[in-house]
This record gives sequence, C-alpha cells and structure tokens, in this order.
Amino acid sequence: MSTLLDIKSSVLRQVQVCPSFRRKTEQEPETTSTDSQEPPTGAWKPGDGVEFFAHMRLILKKGDGRQGLPCPEVLLRSGSPAPAEPVDPNRGLRALTQEEMEMLYEEALYTVLHRAGTMGPDQVDDEEVLLGYLQQVFGTSLEEHTQAIERVKKAKAPMYALKVSVMRAKNLLAKDPNGFSDPYCMLGILPATGAPQEPSGQKEQRFSFRKGSKRSGPLPAKYIQVTEVKSSTLNPVWKEHFLFEIEDVNTDQLHLDIWDHDDDVSLAEACRKLNEVIGLKGMSRYFKQIVKSARANGTAGPTEDHTDDFLGCLNIPIRRDTAMSQRGRSGFLSYLLLLSRVLRFEHRVEEPNSSSWRGELSVAGTTILCLHGAQSNLSSLQLAVLHWQVSSRHHQTRTLDYGYLLGLLEDIQAHWEEAASLPQEQEESLADSFSAFSEFGLRLLRQLRDYFPATNSTAVYRLELLLKCLDKLQLFQPSFEICPFETELNMDIAAALKRGNREWYDQLLNTKSPREQPGPQRLTGLIELADIIYEDLQSCYGVYASLFHGILKVDFFTLTFRQLERLVAEEAWMLTEELSSKMNLEVASGLFELYLTLADTQRFWSCIPGRDSRSLALAGIHTPFLPAVKLWLQVLRDQAKWRLQGAVDVDTLEPVDAASKHSSSAATASLCLSHIQELWVRLAWPDLAQAQGLGTQLSQDMCEAALFYTELLRKKVDTQPGAAGEAVSEQLCVVLNNVELVRRASGQALRGLAWPEGAAGLEGVLPRPLLSCIQALDEDLKREAHTVTAHLTSKMVADIRKYIQHISLSPDSIQNDEAVAPLLKYLDEKLALLNASLVKENLSRVLEALWELLLQAILQALSANRDVSADFYGRFHFTLEALVSFFHAEGQGLPLESLRDGSYKRLEEELRLHKCSTRECIEQFYLDKLKQRSLEQNRFGRLSVRCHYEAAEQRLAVEVLHAADLLPLDANGLSDPFVIMELGPPHLFPLVRSQRTQVKARTLHPVYDELFHFSVPAEACRRRGACVLFTVMDHDWLSTNDFAGEAALGLGGISGIARPHVGGSVRAGQPITLHLRRPRAQVRSALRMLEGRNNKEAQEFVKKLKELEKCMEADP
Repeated sequence: MSTLLDIKSSVLRQVQVCPSFRRKTEQEPETTSTDSQEPPTGAWKPGDGVEFFAHMRLILKKGDGRQGLPCPEVLLRSGSPAPAEPVDPNRGLRALTQEEMEMLYEEALYTVLHRAGTMGPDQVDDEEVLLGYLQQVFGTSLEEHTQAIERVKKAKAPMYALKVSVMRAKNLLAKDPNGFSDPYCMLGILPATGAPQEPSGQKEQRFSFRKGSKRSGPLPAKYIQVTEVKSSTLNPVWKEHFLFEIEDVNTDQLHLDIWDHDDDVSLAEACRKLNEVIGLKGMSRYFKQIVKSARANGTAGPTEDHTDDFLGCLNIPIRRDTAMSQRGRSGFLSYLLLLSRVLRFEHRVEEPNSSSWRGELSVAGTTILCLHGAQSNLSSLQLAVLHWQVSSRHHQTRTLDYGYLLGLLEDIQAHWEEAASLPQEQEESLADSFSAFSEFGLRLLRQLRDYFPATNSTAVYRLELLLKCLDKLQLFQPSFEICPFETELNMDIAAALKRGNREWYDQLLNTKSPREQPGPQRLTGLIELADIIYEDLQSCYGVYASLFHGILKVDFFTLTFRQLERLVAEEAWMLTEELSSKMNLEVASGLFELYLTLADTQRFWSCIPGRDSRSLALAGIHTPFLPAVKLWLQVLRDQAKWRLQGAVDVDTLEPVDAASKHSSSAATASLCLSHIQELWVRLAWPDLAQAQGLGTQLSQDMCEAALFYTELLRKKVDTQPGAAGEAVSEQLCVVLNNVELVRRASGQALRGLAWPEGAAGLEGVLPRPLLSCIQALDEDLKREAHTVTAHLTSKMVADIRKYIQHISLSPDSIQNDEAVAPLLKYLDEKLALLNASLVKENLSRVLEALWELLLQAILQALSANRDVSADFYGRFHFTLEALVSFFHAEGQGLPLESLRDGSYKRLEEELRLHKCSTRECIEQFYLDKLKQRSLEQNRFGRLSVRCHYEAAEQRLAVEVLHAADLLPLDANGLSDPFVIMELGPPHLFPLVRSQRTQVKARTLHPVYDELFHFSVPAEACRRRGACVLFTVMDHDWLSTNDFAGEAALGLGGISGIARPHVGGSVRAGQPITLHLRRPRAQVRSALRMLEGRNNKEAQEFVKKLKELEKCMEADP
C-alpha cells in the first residue's frame, strides 16, 4: 500500500484540540464614526450611537449590584473612623461653684491623708504621688495646694470600721456520724493589749476563741458575731456581711473560728452570758451555748486548718471631719463629683477627637476613687451606678466607646441582681441618666445614615454597641419603682426611625428634585433620588435590619421599605402624570431609566421570602411608563443601527488581538446585542400581554440589526481590494468569523428575551414568536456564512482543478500516491492558513465546502474522459479514498458520515460502474430501479398486479388488475392509460418481447384484468437484477404518447421462483400494489456509464431507453 494512504493533515488533527470559540469579555472599542449621513427618523440624537450605548452601559452597571439580596460583606467597604457624633457641653453634670470645687478638693485630700490598710499591687501607696495627682486634676497652685492640706490635717481624724464578708468554705472535716458537719463561723475583733507591735520575722501565733491567751478584761459582745448554721455539708455557703468598729487599725486583729454545731442551748441565752466571760480561755467553755439556735445537731470540733476565705476592707463609716460631710453631702454625691472631675481630666489627656476611649484611668486616679468609695461605704451596685451616670453624661459632651458604656450597664445588671434596691434618691438619679442617654441615642438613630453609614464597618460596629446599650436600658424598666420611660423603648426607637426616614427623604427630595422645578428638570433629580433610595434599602436589609431585629426586635427594614417605597411611588405617580403631555425623546429616556429603578425596588421586596409586591404602592406603576418605554425601544432600534454602522466604518477587518479571530466591529455588535438582552431582563415588564408585544418587537429589531450588520460587512469587503494571487483571503476569514460571532451572540441574546406566554406559560420554554424569529435569523446568518464560505473557497477552484487534471493526465507508469501527493500537499498548506484564521465552526464549513468542491472536480474529470482504461478509474478511486482519510484525519476532521454522503455516493457509484462490464452496468440499471422508492407515494398513482411462475409450462404469468390515482395528462383532466410490460435485463431474456394492455379511455382509475404469459426459464428469473418493468403511458392519437409512471417487480421473490407453486388457479395469488414513480438520478447514473461506451450492446440499450425518455416529462 502506498505511504500516502497514511497522510493525515496535522492541521485537521488540531481542530478538536483548539476551543471552538473563546468569547472574551471585551470592552467596546473606542471608535468614532466618519459617516456623514443623516440619522434615521426617531433617532435619539445625531451621532454614531456611542453616547447612547455608553449611557445604556451605565444603566446596566447600576443593575449589576441589584441582583438578588445584598450581603453585608459587599456593603461594608470602609474601615475608616466613624463620623463624629454630636456633643453638647451643656448635657454634662452641672458645673461646680468655686466654693463647691474647694470643698470637693478637700474631700479628695482627706481621703488620701486618712487612708488605711494595705494598697493592692495595681494601686499607688505613695502619698505624695496621690496628692500631686489631685493637684493636677483640680488645677491648683502649689500655695493653694499646701493650704488645703493644712486645713485637712487640722480636721478631726475619722473613725474606722472593718467590713467583713463570710462567703463560703470548702472541704471541711466531717464531725458527724453521717459523714458531714453542721458548720457555722464565729468571728470577732481582738483589741490591742498594749503598744502596737512592730512587724517581725517571728512565726505568727494561732488564736482560737476556745484556746486564747489570757486577757486582763472581759471581751465585749460587740466584738463577736456568728453566722448561720449550715446543716449536713462540708462545703457551706454563707454570703453574710458584718461590720466591726476598730479602735486601733494598727494593732487590732480579726479572728475567725469554724465550729460544728451539736447543742440545743438557746442562742439568746448563750449570748447573754458572754459578758460574764473573763478572758479568752473562759470564752471557749461557753462557746457551745452560743450556737444552740442552730437547725442541725452533730459533734463539735474546731477545724482551724480548714477556715474559709473571707473578704474584708477598711472603711470610714460616718464621721468625716470635712466641709462636705458637715453640710450633709453624702459620700454618693461626693464620689460622683470626684469621678466626674477625674474622668474629664483623664479624657483630656487622650486624643481630643478620639471616640474609642474606654475610660481607662491612671493608677493614681483609680487608687483615689477606690479609697473614696471604701471610706464612703459605697456598695458595688452604687459604685457601678455612679460610674454609669458619670460616664453616660460625659459621653454626651465628649464621645466615648459604646463598648465601655455597655460594660458599665452589664456591671449594674450583675450587681442589681445580688444587692438590695437603691435609695429612692439614687434610683431617681439613675433613672434620669437612663432617660438622658436614651434621648441622646434616639437623636442619633434619627440621623442613622449620617452617624452610622452602612459602608463604614467601624460606624456599624458602634451602632451595634449603641443598640445593645439601649436594649440593656429596657431590661431595667421592670426593676424601677419610678419608671424612666413613658412608653416602651422599642416603640420610641421605631418612632425615631420613622421620623428620621421622613426627614432624610424630605431633605433628599428638596436637594435632588424640588417640586418648584418644571417636570422635565425634576425628572433627572428623581432618577438620582430613586437610585439613592434603592441603595439605602440595600443597606437597611444587608446591614441595619439584622442589628435592629436581633438586638431590639424592631423590624427596621420593613418599616423603612414601606415608608420610603410609598413616598417615592407618590412622587413618581405625580411626575408621570405631569409629563404624559410633554412626552419627547429626552423625557422618554429619563422615564425609562426611572422605571428600571422602581422595578428593581419592587423585585427587591419580592426576593425576600414571604413578601408580596402586590401590596406595595409601586404595584401597577408600570402603566403610566408604557408610552415612554415604547418610544425608548424605538430609539434603541435606530441607535443600534447607528452604532453598527459606525463600528463597520472604522473596522479594518483585522483581528482585534492575537487571541481573537474576529475584528472590532463584531465585538461591538455582540456587545450591543448583549446589552439589549440585559436591558430586557432588567425591564421585566409585569403585564404579560404588553410584555409579549414589547418582546416580539424587540426581537424583530434585534434580528434586523444582526442582518443589517452582515449586509454592512458584505458591502465593506466588496470595496476592499484583494491581494493578487491570494488563495486564502485574510479579510474574508475575518468576515466569516464576524458572522459566526454575531450568529452566536444574537441567538444567545434572543433566547434571553423569553417572556411567559400567558398565565400557563412554562418557564424555560421559548414563546413561539420568539422561537420562529430565532430560527429564521439563524438560517439567514448560516446562509450568509455559507455565502462567504463559497466566496472564500472559490479562490481555490482553479488550483484544485489543476491538481485534479494532473492526476487524470498522469501516465500509468506513475504510482497512485505520487500522482495524488501534489494535491494533498496543496490542501495541507491552505488548511494550515485557514486553521490559523478561522474559528472551529467556520473551519468545518470551509472543509465541507472544499470537500464538495473536490468531489465535483473529480466528477467533471470523469465526465471529460470516456472510454479510458480501468487504471484511470482505479487511480481516481485511490484519490477518493486518500481524500477521505485526509479530511477525516483519524476523527479530528470531518466525520465519515458526512464525507461519505451526497456527491460522494454518486462519485463512488460512477467509479464502481466504470470498472464494470456492459452487462453488469445494465444489471445495475435494473437493480437501481428495484431499489428505488417513490418519494411521494400517491403523486403518480398505484398499479395492482399478480405475478407467479408456472413451472410445468415454464412460463411467467403476469396479470394487470387495475390502476388508481394516475396523473391527468390530457387537457380534459383525464388520461387514456395503458400499461407496457417487459422483462429485463435484456441479455437475460433476449427472445422475450414486451407486451401491453388495452387503452382505457378518459379515466384515472383504469380497470384492466388482463393476463399475460412470458415463456422464460426459471433460472433466468433467479438471476441478479431480473424483474418485470411496468410502464404506464397516456395514449395520444395525434402526438407522442406521454409517460405517466413506472414500477419494477423483482422476479426472485414471486411464487414459483422463490417457492414452488401449490395448486389453485392462475388468479389465486394475492394482488401486489406497486407505487408508480419517475426515474431518479441514482438510476440514470448507470445510464450515463453506458452512454460513454462504444460497444454495440451498450449503444442499443441506451437507444431504446432514449426513445422512452422522449415520452417522459421533466422531473418535478
């Protein structure tokens, strides 16, 4: 076998590897039109459509962020500092007079000078440091500071008391038989017996009320107190508080015992005997009598090694010799004023504009406040309340961190549950602070968008903390005897939000679209206002809604959406009514853009589960916009043509870049179509009947634009000079790719125009008008692509014919592969160029066109060479198979089914027949007739016959029964039919003549019932191609008979030939219905082979058939 049979085009193998078409998201080329033609009627404005589509792209860009529901991650784009909140110095605590300031200063100095106890590790123990700090806080001079200290030192020293809290014990010894104890605590103060002892390294002596050292005098009852008895436990919890007066803070000691109760003596009686006890030793004897009131019994025993932890602090209870104390000012008020002073001083040291300060005080400030709180005997709840009151007031004069304020509220909540209620005066003061803070917070919420913008993550976090603070305030409402809120706080918040929404909208309306302006001028501002409202609703849903609902259970989004939607709907209704009588192109464009935003607003509501847009004020808003939308779509049609005209005018018919195979105008056209489709999706017209009309018109306009573009391309390429001798035109390849790109883009865009057909329209099913439009445009563009393809391949016709002629003229001495090699090399070179220039779909089109061109060229070569040697046809048969292998390229090229169809079958048949003898060709002629099927079974009529072979007489019996539905071939609309019967092929039945029936006048349904016999051997009937040919003719008296139709019946399958005939008469078989037909090209191919042969048998057969053809009409 020749090696050329293995030749495969490397180019074709790459066809399937490369992507068919990689559509890129391209920016529309910056082009300017040089066309000086007048714009079409109804154009938006003179130009090339660039400005119009640029404006349309801006409209579409707005819609890009309106798909589905917004996400907080998309909205929160900035982490910059939050906007400054409004502060008012007058909202702080009342400024003190000079006399009050001096009194407060002395109060603070007194606290430092008379401090007692040991400072904690995070506190300042240096007196000079604390006094210096107070001098800075109050801003006094050194002289004033010294005088104030002297006055404080002359004041009477305070009386001290020790505050002890017994909380719990763990893992005590079990003294009772049941494995538990009934523990209680006894604690008391051991007064000093002499001079204070200096600290030393000696081991601390253990003391017990039962085993104490001797005291010279009795221990007063006021020095000893006991807790309750906790029954049957080793881990008792008491949480009891005691207060002991202390005579000498340097020498007095606190002592605690834990006992197990097991005595029934009355506690009251035991306590009365305590005054009789002399010394510590005697006290232990009477200890059991002290606890007779306990509720459980057990064995007693000291558990000195298991004493519980206790909390104690040194305080100064009542008598403080300061000016504020003398004037009846409580420690609560003095602490509040001192804290306010310290807070203002500490915050002033921080950054002046900082809103993140969390009240972190210096160590000195913390120490002084701790001392003052302890010396004033303020509870943890009171201290928490004081810090909240001062800080919340201070926040309204200089912004603090809301997290700090929230922590203060949490401290109050924690201590509120444990402590008793506050005095009425302090509770009223706390309620006033709550009211002031809530009023301040509501004022901020009314201006939510200014102080807490949704795009600022820092501001949104501050809003979250503010809402949590307000939520905490609600928790205290049931706890107050004097309620700080007249109504529910969340109701006040909802009212504040509504008021803020209305104020924001009115300000926006007056700025963007004041009602004093004329309607056309207001329209632009109303468009901007509607866009701002949509963005605000996105922020409400994506950011604010979850905060308000999750913290305060306030449905902020529904509240805001309903309010703003109603306001903008009212404005839109009024404006459209005003502009209905002033409709022009500019107004229509503005109304169209406004409607898109309003429709987006409706869809936004519908996207939320459980929401129905029919209840909105915007429901039905599309009705007044319909005239403007229709006019705008007309403008769109004209501007699209302008845009395409301008794009083609500046197109150089060169690829836009190395990765693309189309030119700039195709990118522009596909982008325009895509924008139109996206705009239709944005429009989403709600009225189905109106949507069908609008969609149908728009789809027709898009089809016209696509065809208009291809027409412009054709005119453009016709005016371009072609390169001399260039077989593959680069420009034609680009044009072909442009047509394919627009075909795909237009099909995709048109499918995106789908609208539901009526109430029962199925989603995803294209409406019939749109489907018809898509199919028609697709056919038109494919036809255009085939036209360009034919134009492209026509430049290769001459070369292909030259190489085919080279094959036909090659002498027999040259091998077949050598004769075919130049053609294959030429094709490989040209296809390499085409592959580099065409997309996959177009390359397939060109391959199909080249394949058909090659087949026609070979057929022409065969018809031009008659009566040549068998080697000639064998070479072309080799060429055909080599080309099939070349174009198939091992599955990477054209499929074998398409290669071996159409003209290939005809060529293969001719090549096969050329290799056959004359008699084989004649047999093939009859075989083709037997294989032929009528394309339209009822067009030429039917013929009913019976046929069988009589073996005894060695004859064939043929009975013509009747015919039906024959063609009317006479002027009277009837025919005069008769039937001719002949056996074929002639060389099988050389002595048999044809026979005919009688003529049946003026009928299309003749009945014959005539029997004919043909004396032929059975073996001849079994031969290949043996058949009876029935030819129906119309008898004409004055002219040649007309051909009405023919039918062939194979003899190999009739009774008596295929199987022996069993009994019965001649007419005993079932009738056979044959459909009449006309000879097709498949049958005539064998006839053409015979026409080219010069032997007598072939010529006589052809002559006989020629005579019959004269009677036939041309094929329909």
